[in-house]
Amino acid sequence: MTRLPWALAAGWVIGWATVVSAEPRLAFERGDGVWIAAVDGSGQRKVADGQAPDISPNGALLAFNTVQATGQPSRRKIAVADLGAGKTTIFTDIPSDNCMEPEWSPDGSKLLFMFYNKAGEMRIGIVNADGSGFRDVLEGKKYHPYWGAAWAADGQSIFGEDMENLYRLGLDGAALKQWVIEKLIPRGGMSGDERMQASRDGKTLLLDADMDEAARKDWDGPPPAIWTMDLATEKVTRVTPKTLYGMDCHWLDAGDILFTGQPAGDEDQSIWRMPVGGHGKDRKQLVKNARLASAGG
Repeated sequence: MTRLPWALAAGWVIGWATVVSAEPRLAFERGDGVWIAAVDGSGQRKVADGQAPDISPNGALLAFNTVQATGQPSRRKIAVADLGAGKTTIFTDIPSDNCMEPEWSPDGSKLLFMFYNKAGEMRIGIVNADGSGFRDVLEGKKYHPYWGAAWAADGQSIFGEDMENLYRLGLDGAALKQWVIEKLIPRGGMSGDERMQASRDGKTLLLDADMDEAARKDWDGPPPAIWTMDLATEKVTRVTPKTLYGMDCHWLDAGDILFTGQPAGDEDQSIWRMPVGGHGKDRKQLVKNARLASAGG
């Protein structure tokens, strides 16, 4: 892997040390920090304080957003940790103090993320992996709030939702495709906290939904569920049954997914692995007291 020119990056650098494996690895959020582990959940190690970690396709870099101290005004920046060099670069040239939820492009060259501009509007940003080349995808467009921004497999378009519709957008912000969520997902809806991800072959979109169903006694709010959407036929399939509350979906490989789950009686959320077509069977708990998993390498 060619090392990024961290000394020239648009930000400042924090040094830290860790052991890096050549094997695929898992990233996740726990408490006030972002962590890495082997893909089976072993060897857990905290990388930094922050939120919403996303590990690069080659497993070498970890993107996340920093977070302000409790009780302080919102201040979140995009950061990238080089897991081999043991350094973290915080991107300071992005014109926002409230950036969040970075996601690596399929080729690992760019990051997609959400941010608030000076007018307090939620926007979608793209920046190069070294912090350069920032641009607002929606610049020049009539304001329209999108949530859950995620790359399409072609790296030339993205997905997003506005709680009523699901969209595929060009990198110029133009709507290429639109689906009405309540028609797409029976008795399903989407909020600002949903997550989605396209499969590597570009054929299937994995996405979260909030269901209009009776919730169990220990759950506050609508039950979460994970679905797939065949992008060619627009057929949707429920991945998690009503008895399994799953959210924060992420592809592990062509056959398995990662998700955050909290079985009945558990006080904390955990990271689980499951076959995408298993309907909740053969699932395995990987990491306890954790959420927002991603994998790479």
